[in-house]
Amino acid sequence: MALHRMVTPPPASALAGRAGRAHSRQMRILLLTVTALVAFAANSILNRAALAGQDMDPAVFTAIRLVSGAAVLAALAAARGGSSILRAGTPLSAAALLVYAVFFSFAYVTLDTGLGALLLFGGVQITMFGGALLAGQRPGPYRWAGSAMGLAGLAVLFLPGAAAPDPLGAAMMLLAAAGWGVYSLRGARAGDPLATTAGNFVYAAPVALALMLAAGDPGAPVTGTAVALAVASGAAASGLGYAIWYAALPALDASLAAVAQLTVPLIALAGGIVLLGESASLTFALAAALILGGVALAVRGPRRVQRA
Repeated sequence: MALHRMVTPPPASALAGRAGRAHSRQMRILLLTVTALVAFAANSILNRAALAGQDMDPAVFTAIRLVSGAAVLAALAAARGGSSILRAGTPLSAAALLVYAVFFSFAYVTLDTGLGALLLFGGVQITMFGGALLAGQRPGPYRWAGSAMGLAGLAVLFLPGAAAPDPLGAAMMLLAAAGWGVYSLRGARAGDPLATTAGNFVYAAPVALALMLAAGDPGAPVTGTAVALAVASGAAASGLGYAIWYAALPALDASLAAVAQLTVPLIALAGGIVLLGESASLTFALAAALILGGVALAVRGPRRVQRA
């Protein structure tokens, strides 16, 4: 009888229940990831609108962005209760967030949108794949092929007609990419996504304010529209978007999270087509096929990469 109990398979209802829970978990991760990527695309649009469209000083924009994000996230974390945001956040993650936010804003003063996106997401791929290797992960061939295919799609989309980049602007964008890559790598270990993101913003905001006072241009225009764009970027697209990203990251290995982010420029352009009536070109279609094909390849690979 004991042997019978040991070898009897679980009932079909139990197996169906496990499958249903696994499917629900996968759908939740997919929803979190897509929502975060849409927030990143919105953030890119808001940044460009404030810095290029409104000629806002990048130091002022960064300060408003991080302070507004810290305020909203801290209020939400306090209303919910639970983890202390100062214990959940870390100075190292805050420093990575600050490096990304500062250099991203300053780089776009001299770089055009397309070339900036190519440098940013190319740098993120290098940083996150490098971080995966250092952590002992060994991304399989699907991940490498997916990353290369997605980067080829960005090149098709942005390189034709692009002027040679400003060297300082390019260097700052690559630093921003490294900062964001490190911030994303650390998100895989975040325990409480909301509290952790709130703490990181709270640590970073005073430094951003000090930078604004030290390096901001007092003669630059500060319009109500520009401030509204900065607040929307910080409170919604950055603050809430990054908290959602931190909720998704523990279920994604570093290489898959890196490849998924290649869709962000594509989402931003698709938004212009859907919401603003912009025309979709053959180049856009080819780039979309390459980028989405690259993501599909990466997803098709093993759920968890091998470890050394």
